[in-house]
Amino acid sequence: MSTPRIAAIHDMSGFGRCSLTVAMPILSAMGIQCCPLPTAFLSTHTGGFEGFTFLDMTDELPKVAAHWKSLNLDFQAIYSGFLGSERQIAMVEDFLLQFRSADTVAVIDPVMGDHGEVYQTYTPAMCAGMARLAELADVITPNLTEAALLLGVPYGELPVGEAGCREIVERLSLDGHRSVVLTGASTAPELTGAMCFDARTGRTEAVQTRRVPQEFHGTGDVFASVLTGALVQGAALPDAARQAVDFVRACAERTAKAGIPMREGVEFEPLLGLLTQPVDE
Repeated sequence: MSTPRIAAIHDMSGFGRCSLTVAMPILSAMGIQCCPLPTAFLSTHTGGFEGFTFLDMTDELPKVAAHWKSLNLDFQAIYSGFLGSERQIAMVEDFLLQFRSADTVAVIDPVMGDHGEVYQTYTPAMCAGMARLAELADVITPNLTEAALLLGVPYGELPVGEAGCREIVERLSLDGHRSVVLTGASTAPELTGAMCFDARTGRTEAVQTRRVPQEFHGTGDVFASVLTGALVQGAALPDAARQAVDFVRACAERTAKAGIPMREGVEFEPLLGLLTQPVDE
C-alpha cells in the first residue's frame, strides 16, 4: 500500500514549535507524507516574540494548488490551521473543492484565538469566514475561545463543566453532520484533554489526562497533527483523540521538567518514537 498523503495548509515559523514545523515531523513519524502549503513564513511565531518577520504567501496558494492539480495529486486528508487573511480562507475553500474525494478527511483547526481573546490578526470578517470554512470540515478542533466564536456567543457565557463541554460539541456538530473535538476541555480541576462528538456514531465522549500545571505555545498544533495522522491511519475519532491527548501530555511533562520557556513550544522531537508503528514488509 502506498504511503498516505496529507495536504497541510498552515503558516511556518522558523523558530518556536508550531504549525508546519510541528505538523511535518509528526505526520512523517506516523508514516504519512506531509505536503506543506505555507500560508506565510515568519521568523518566529507571534506569541511572546517581538520584531518577528512576516512573509505573506497568499498569492502563491492558488499557483501551488494549480500545479498539484496538474500532477493529479490526491490526498487522504486536507488539514488547515492558522490563516493569514480573508483571501486565504476563500482559497482553502477552493482547495477543498478541487482536491476532496469521497475518501478524503477534511480537518479544519479554526485557529482564531485563545484564553477568551481573538488573535490580533483576525478581523470580524475573518472570523466569519473561518466559520464558513469550518462548515466544510469533516472534523473541527476548536479550543473554547474558538468554540465561542463559532457559536456566536460571548466566551464568558459558554456552558461549563463536563455537561457544558458536551453541550458545546453537540451544538457545533451541525445537527450531527460534523465531528467536533473540543480541545482544552476539562471534566475536573486536575484533568484536561478533549471532548469529542463523533458524527459517525453520534456519540459524545470525554478524553482526559492529568493536567500539567504549565502552558506552552503550539500544543494545539501538536494535538491536531497527531489527531489527523491517527484518523488517516484508520483510528476511530475517540481513539485518535486519546493518542493526541497522551502525546501532548508526555511532551508537556518533558518540557516543563526541562524548564523550556513557554514561547519555544513543547519539546516533542525526542518523543516522536511514541508515534511510530511497525512497518509492514
